[in-house]
Amino acid sequence: MEGAAIATNIGRGIGVLFQLYFLLKGHSIIKIGWKNLGIKSDIIFNVIKVSGGSILQFIIGSASWIFLMKLMSTFGENAVAGYTIAIRVFIFTLLPSWGLANAGATLVGQNLGAQQPERAETSVWRAAYINAFFMVFVTILFLTIAPQILGLFTQQPEVLKYGVQALRYVSLGYIFYGYGMVVVQGLNGAGDTYTPTILNVFGFWIFQIPFAYLVVNLLDWGPKGVFIAIVLAETFMAIAGILIFKRGKWKLMKV
Repeated sequence: MEGAAIATNIGRGIGVLFQLYFLLKGHSIIKIGWKNLGIKSDIIFNVIKVSGGSILQFIIGSASWIFLMKLMSTFGENAVAGYTIAIRVFIFTLLPSWGLANAGATLVGQNLGAQQPERAETSVWRAAYINAFFMVFVTILFLTIAPQILGLFTQQPEVLKYGVQALRYVSLGYIFYGYGMVVVQGLNGAGDTYTPTILNVFGFWIFQIPFAYLVVNLLDWGPKGVFIAIVLAETFMAIAGILIFKRGKWKLMKV
């Protein structure tokens, strides 16, 4: 554990130093001089104002995953281990999707700034389509070779059982995640961080956590109750995000 922490600090520290060198030495399109590093309260306040909603979204989502981990801990250390490995695999496969979603958000901001709202909308739908297609491919992999994927990390039968169950159940909603992730980031890119925050509150804390607690403790569904709660919450949030995005009110946002 200590070695992993040290390696993380060294790796990320080197990354930050490289970024500073690249920007300060003027080898990139964006060039930063030492005179630009002064404190400018108005810009800082504006950045905090714009990013506040996104920060809150991340906190809400992360906190909900911690609660789900608490539920999984009631089934023993093998369940926690299998679930933890599965979550790491989820995160790895979601990295391309996050990249596409962030690209969609960037395109929304650029096109709205250029007074091209229809082009902004087209960019989001196109990115969402590509993302959903990628997610279908990942779903097929998880449904067919989940044991082999998790077998790269552990050979313990009980851990594998829970991990495979998590991968297969959660992947059933991947196509919705792909669409929803891009659409929600599109709203963020337009400056509407309020709507995605509300979606996260309702999706994670009003539905997902109570539902998971109910099916695990009262209906005795076991770990699969947690996985089903994840699928349903993410699916409902994606559908709600798509419907809200199609209404088009985000096109009128002013940052």
